[in-house]
Amino acid sequence: MRLEEYWGIGPKTRDLLVENLGAERAIEAIESGDVRTLTDAGLPRGRATRILRHAHGGAALDVLATRDARQVYKQLLDIISEYAVTEGATDRIRILTPLSEQSAMADRLADVQQARESWDSLSEADQTTVLEAFQRYDEAGSSDRGAVEAAQRLRASELTEGVFEPLADLSASALSDALEALSGLREDKGVADGADDRLDELRTQLGTVEDLRATPETLLEEIQSSARGTGQLQDTLAREIAGESTLDVTRVRDAMPQEAADARAFLGETLRTLADGLRSDAAERETELREELEEKLDAARDDIDRAVAAVEDIALSVSLARFAAAFELTAPTFCDQAVAGVVNARNVFLREAGESVQPITYAVGEHSLSVAGAAVPPNGDRVTVLTGANSGGKTTLLETLCQVQLLAQMGLPVPADSAELHVVERIVFHRRHASFNAGVLESTLRSVVPPLTESGRTLMLVDEFEAITEPGSAADLLHGLVTLTVEKGALGVFVTHLADDLEPLPDAARTDGIFAEGLTTDLELEVDYQPRFETVGRSTPEFIVSRLVADASDRGERAGYETLAESVGEQAVQRTLVDAKWTE
Repeated sequence: MRLEEYWGIGPKTRDLLVENLGAERAIEAIESGDVRTLTDAGLPRGRATRILRHAHGGAALDVLATRDARQVYKQLLDIISEYAVTEGATDRIRILTPLSEQSAMADRLADVQQARESWDSLSEADQTTVLEAFQRYDEAGSSDRGAVEAAQRLRASELTEGVFEPLADLSASALSDALEALSGLREDKGVADGADDRLDELRTQLGTVEDLRATPETLLEEIQSSARGTGQLQDTLAREIAGESTLDVTRVRDAMPQEAADARAFLGETLRTLADGLRSDAAERETELREELEEKLDAARDDIDRAVAAVEDIALSVSLARFAAAFELTAPTFCDQAVAGVVNARNVFLREAGESVQPITYAVGEHSLSVAGAAVPPNGDRVTVLTGANSGGKTTLLETLCQVQLLAQMGLPVPADSAELHVVERIVFHRRHASFNAGVLESTLRSVVPPLTESGRTLMLVDEFEAITEPGSAADLLHGLVTLTVEKGALGVFVTHLADDLEPLPDAARTDGIFAEGLTTDLELEVDYQPRFETVGRSTPEFIVSRLVADASDRGERAGYETLAESVGEQAVQRTLVDAKWTE
């Protein structure tokens, strides 16, 4: 495959990759999902990520049928990435995409569940050991050496079961030999300091002699001030050089010239001969060591590659496990029939923001959900019209269903006590837009209708369609959209305040409602976010007007709000004020 055949790679990007990596290595990086290699070659991280998502996600990315669905997907990746234990795991998380085959979803889900069980079973001390091992792996630049060290640390902590099982198959002796070789060889193929005592000694001695050569005057003055005659000068010189460099006195004497014009020349020739000899000895020793280390490295190459793969795979699995544990995610059940149902689902974005979350139970389609002590969603309705109070969580419910469906099709557990889902080919999530003009209406229809008319299963999650056109036309269009959803055998939840104008609904559709229940003592709207099935929710404006009356800053303003109170029902407004224990 040529580089240009990958999504997002045009002539300019191709030339950049070829120049810095070569075509073969660039293709290898794309196929292996190696974000770091592509960014090191000069690609911006965001572009590299998008290229790899398309390279590995392919047609499965079509499930993100709208901009809002794509935004939910990106937000989920951002949150999951916060639980990554290495930079490499972060990169791999950011290129996770929905999967095209249910079997692949099940396989990844099983891996994450195993990792979750392994992670949860660890003591706090062992969890810290794991995190520190991966931190050091990052600090080592995610190198082969870092991977081998991480594998050794985890094995030393007896972490070889569950998600860590690949480490059990690695040879401890081979890893030790590999670490010795990796620690001993520098990137330039030279031998590193500390790899061999004799080589270190030779290098130190050479460095000392070179320093003496650079400043011979000081040594010469010391010798001449204490020595009398040539013989004594030679003896003093030999002792001084040997003392400074730890060289054997005999070797220093052997380096002395037979003849020299003066003391300076004698000292210079001695130091030059010593330096040349030490340099030759060090080079010879380094060559010998390099050959030994390279042999060890070649012998351990398979174990090194397996260690790298194991550490990187475990890092990704542990990262996903930590995300699943933090949000108490559970494995969904994939069903052959059309269904999208959840029991006690929690919105990931609200949980991440630290908001209080009321779990929601909801379903469309054929399900077998059961909820202890609570109403079960009716069975069989493939489409619902969701009505109710402003700020009642209707949009959040749509977003939660989108999160659940996306996570499941990415092969990840979902934020619900249980979930029954059918794999869909498109998720049409459309949030409410404030604009009100023909252009917005046209673009919205172009966004939500074509995916519905294509073959294959679609999940429609559409919020307040009436916000983009006048109410009369909006009701007609929304009724048509609900009818089309039913006719195409799709699943759908449509949020609207126009439920009464949509009657009669098709047989496979129902209306559900969310209700405001009153005001709190702080005059905050109190809402039961759990929809009530087969009933129209009401906005209950008396609660809002009651709060405005209570918060009025002067008599004139209050009188104005009291006029509105008469319109919506003065007795109802007064009752909510009493319930909220409001007094002047």
